[in-house]
Amino acid sequence: MRKITDFPKNKIAIEELQDFMRVPNYAGLVELVYDLTGKELISPIKSSGLNGKKPALYQRYRIDRPSKDYTDYQEELMYQLVPMLKNDYYMGNLEAYQKDRLFVLSLNDYLKKHRGCLKEAVSYNERSFEIWGREKFLLREGGIRILKNLGLAPEDLNVYDTTEPLAYYSHHKRVPQKILILENKDTFYSMRKHLLGNNSRILGEEIGTLIYGAGKGIHKSFQDFTFCVEPYLNDNRNEILYFGDLDYEGILIYETLQENFRDKVKLKPFRTAYEAMLKKAGRIKLPDMKEGQNSNIGTEFFSYFSNEVQEQMKHLLQQNSYIPQEILQRKDF
Repeated sequence: MRKITDFPKNKIAIEELQDFMRVPNYAGLVELVYDLTGKELISPIKSSGLNGKKPALYQRYRIDRPSKDYTDYQEELMYQLVPMLKNDYYMGNLEAYQKDRLFVLSLNDYLKKHRGCLKEAVSYNERSFEIWGREKFLLREGGIRILKNLGLAPEDLNVYDTTEPLAYYSHHKRVPQKILILENKDTFYSMRKHLLGNNSRILGEEIGTLIYGAGKGIHKSFQDFTFCVEPYLNDNRNEILYFGDLDYEGILIYETLQENFRDKVKLKPFRTAYEAMLKKAGRIKLPDMKEGQNSNIGTEFFSYFSNEVQEQMKHLLQQNSYIPQEILQRKDF
């Protein structure tokens, strides 16, 4: 038989009560209501009024759920947690602690027995599995929230984020060399084919390595540039160029990348490629820019070009047009 405390709401209409408790007739409903009120499991909401039947019942009732005894949880929080974990939040939210308790205790047990493991940095998923036996728990299943409730940040667990590895093709490994970051995959493949075709120059520039930036994805993957590439690419004598779509978004990718890594690398636009795009675009009707692009660009990108080319670019943007880098094909290189 169902229990009235299993009803998901705190208030129940008399018709809902009859349906939920599967009472076949009104006489049985009256008997049930008398029984539940006598046991103090429900109480009438007098403002709802009587239903007009005999014997009369109120239209709605409040479900009086028995209060829970959280004494054991309070003692657990006060005396069992390691000093590294703060108990303030859960002491004031014992129902939340009841839901999170097993995860909190798993972390507490880990810190008691294996805190020395925190001396070595590991990835989020590795640490998550080490503590909770679930590799996705920390980032995707509430782990960050529980850490916050306990006064911790992910950094306290000595974890690092993992990025998508940089996809790159090196035509040679000489140092110094010019490294070209490309926004889009098609241009990366076309330029790689060009270099594989016994060529060493692209639009007059000798390029040693091509990097596929994957649009905005380059911001994250480039964080580990010094970690994930071979030493010849990380040589500070190298020159790094960027080439993307000629629109607000493409320019912002360059400017944000340059700003974020200004202390590590000097990033320049691949000037001759952008000039080639403009020249070829003069013969065709250009598409409209995608809606919603952030037009709040700076001046650094334009500073690498002549005044004439700057005016062409700015006019293009003002007309809400753009040039995809795919306008250039292998034959243009």
